[in-house]
Amino acid sequence: MNAPAPKRRSWLGLLIPVVLTFAALIALGTWQIERKAWKEDLIAALTERLAAPPVALPPAAAWSTLDPARDEYRRVTFSATFDHGKETLVYAAASSFRPDVSSPGYWIFTPARLAGGGGGGGFVMVNRGFVPEANKDAATRAAGQIAGPAEITGVLRWPEARHWFSPADDALHNLWFTRDPFSIADVKSIRSVAPFYVEQESPVPPGGLPQPGKLVVKLPNNHLGYAVTWYGLALVLVVVFAAYVRSSFRGAREAREPGIHSHG
Repeated sequence: MNAPAPKRRSWLGLLIPVVLTFAALIALGTWQIERKAWKEDLIAALTERLAAPPVALPPAAAWSTLDPARDEYRRVTFSATFDHGKETLVYAAASSFRPDVSSPGYWIFTPARLAGGGGGGGFVMVNRGFVPEANKDAATRAAGQIAGPAEITGVLRWPEARHWFSPADDALHNLWFTRDPFSIADVKSIRSVAPFYVEQESPVPPGGLPQPGKLVVKLPNNHLGYAVTWYGLALVLVVVFAAYVRSSFRGAREAREPGIHSHG
């Protein structure tokens, strides 16, 4: 007596999982298309803002009305005096906006007291630029510690968001891992600090350190490739499932009419 052939799983039992998987793949592809449009709009907006001539820094009375979505990456100019004794090292990770910086080092964040007419006498935290590891000690770049008022041109930026994987700042060693002017100002006992910081473009200090620089837009935009991948997987799923259904129907027909293929 022959053992019964193993029962083939009905394609109907796979229909719902296949439909749900297909819907998820299509949704992911469509999301990437939407992300592509968002990224292109963002790149266009940032390119326009970073190419515009600088405007006067908004006065302290207007800081609460600023909107990051509207005002971030706008170029500004103002007069201020640096408090070099309260500068802070911020770990310099790779940045899409500063491709000229690639070696390990730090951003130098320094509070700058605004002239009375430029910002009501408040403080703005300024990222004066990059220094390599060998120049983290201010004594190695003393020529760059500009005294007296300076005419600063730079770009408005808002604090970085802290994530659960962000290293804890080390105030004891004057080292931060997020660009957070509020946290720095609190530790340095600075009051009336702006809710933004400024990425300095100019002036370049004597000796070249810290190294300021003009921000450039080099954001990756791979969303079309991701969308094609998700849509392609959805197509492959349909083709494979269709082949399985066709095979199931052929197998069922052969089971009902075993004599059809018994002769060559």
